[in-house]
Amino acid sequence: MITLDDVTLTFPDGSSRVTAVDHVTLRADAGVVTGITGPSGSGKSSLLAVAATLIRPDSGRVLIGNVDAAALSRDEATVLRRERIGIVFQQSNLLPSLTAREQLLVMGELGGTDRARRRRLPGRADELLDAVGLSGQAHLRPAQLSGGQRQRVAIARALVHEPDVLLVDEPTSALDQERGAAVMDLIARLTRERGAATLLVTHDLVHRDTLDSLVTVVDGAVTRTDHAVPALV
Repeated sequence: MITLDDVTLTFPDGSSRVTAVDHVTLRADAGVVTGITGPSGSGKSSLLAVAATLIRPDSGRVLIGNVDAAALSRDEATVLRRERIGIVFQQSNLLPSLTAREQLLVMGELGGTDRARRRRLPGRADELLDAVGLSGQAHLRPAQLSGGQRQRVAIARALVHEPDVLLVDEPTSALDQERGAAVMDLIARLTRERGAATLLVTHDLVHRDTLDSLVTVVDGAVTRTDHAVPALV
């Protein structure tokens, strides 16, 4: 579970400060996809950066389970992010020289990964590539994969350490509608199968039927929350 509790984030702007996130409270439970939408510049990406422990908020709590990430030191937040948070960016950000399987295996080279987890990593990588439908492309490098396939590798990579929380930023922004729908369906399925709590930023409401709830953010503040979002007809 991840909960953002009364979170506010500001940035300096000359002699004053501009509010990017304005007293936001929201949560995603295990196995649930909570979507975040809103106009460009509304604070969606800032909100996700706070949830990812990449930026410390001015005030409020960021609860990953029972841990308040906003109260951790930078080093403690790095460990938490590495072990309990998976992040999927707008672009897949794959390493061009590595195969799809190696993209996942390299995660085991990050500091702080315990030996038992490293031993499980090859099998975990194969399992996840199969789960995202890419077991037959495990030997291919990013340039040999389609945009949708690269994004699926990125999703598998984010899940390789069995995170409690999955944070996804505009996963369909560079994809056509068909590939975007496949990626959204994949995220929803893996969220439920793997028991992650997922926050997903999106501007593309054509895929909103894959979300369990949808939070609308305007000028940094939550203006609306829809639960059990129905499919468009």
